[in-house]
Amino acid sequence: MDDAGTSIARPSWDEYFGSIVNQVATRSTCLRRRVGAVIVKEKRILSTGYNGAPSGIRHCVDVGCLREESGVASGERHELCRGLHAEQNSIIQAALHGVSIQGATIYTTHQPCILCAKMIVNSGIERVCYLNPYPDELALSILAEAKVEQVHLSELGNDE
Repeated sequence: MDDAGTSIARPSWDEYFGSIVNQVATRSTCLRRRVGAVIVKEKRILSTGYNGAPSGIRHCVDVGCLREESGVASGERHELCRGLHAEQNSIIQAALHGVSIQGATIYTTHQPCILCAKMIVNSGIERVCYLNPYPDELALSILAEAKVEQVHLSELGNDE
């Protein structure tokens, strides 16, 4: 209740971090898809990341998209890209700054791909919450086999 005695509507934690991940994605330099990631533990943000070229490397917005130029379909040939994925960048940022993410939740604008799913499993992240689907069934099966909880926050999605 506020000072006037009325109830204040507050978002759930998933809604809260889901809205933050959309803001993180606005820093993306990818021409195909703007993706953001936020790693959270005990309701505290530990690390964020967005998709784009490695530090010191020219961004796709500056040099063009290799995947687009080569006609690579979404969900295929991830190695043909200048950029790192948002999940990769958030995990790398945590490691760079010595922040343990074991037992954490990662919020993403899009379902992780297989490369990111494997990194999520090995980093000890226990829960993945994503806003939008992505065409990578193998990633979903790897997360399930590793007993990483998966939550599709579809009502918060921004691209569907």
